[in-house]
Amino acid sequence: MSVAAHLGINLAEYDARIRTFIPNYEEMLEAAADVLDPKTTTIVDLGTGTGAFAERCLRRASRARIIGIDADPEILKAAADRLPNTSKFLCGNFAELSIPGCDAIIASFALHHVRTPEEKASLYGRMAAALSNGGTLVNVDCQPARDAAMATRQMNRWKDHLLLSYSDYEAEQYLATWSQEDVYVPLADESALMQQAELSVEVVWRKDAFTILVGKK
Repeated sequence: MSVAAHLGINLAEYDARIRTFIPNYEEMLEAAADVLDPKTTTIVDLGTGTGAFAERCLRRASRARIIGIDADPEILKAAADRLPNTSKFLCGNFAELSIPGCDAIIASFALHHVRTPEEKASLYGRMAAALSNGGTLVNVDCQPARDAAMATRQMNRWKDHLLLSYSDYEAEQYLATWSQEDVYVPLADESALMQQAELSVEVVWRKDAFTILVGKK
């Protein structure tokens, strides 16, 4: 399934509509990009989408080369238009492809497509192996609380954001569809999976269910 189809929108709408779907989207990506060392030379972007996160990372690490991986060939065309000619794009499932050696790996609302803890643990192991010593993994995603009542409150606040742009019915439909197609791993469990890959883990930003997790090799 293409990214646009997953979200129920046209690809041309993606950059505008994602902000109506995800609260604090701009703040989150800016905070995530700010984690990178300005001297970073090679960044692998998993699920690169239209390249919005990679573009911000290049403002922080201007000498870096982006290697973007995405399974959607159409959205990769949009990323290629957005990012410099020094960028390289690989079309395929990042959970299956070999991850090139790099100083940093970034992922924005991508790792929730990995369906099982076993697959996620394997992916983190491959990411850690691809990173140079001292390298950085930046994961921006929905990581709700493990406590069910707290997680429900977090999801209700996500719905509040959707209601700024959509009807109650539309907001409910979006959340129901995404919850079936995506796997939102609780923050504590996601951190544990990263630690199993021998990454030191920090939460550098969090609002409700949305989190920036950073792993250091």
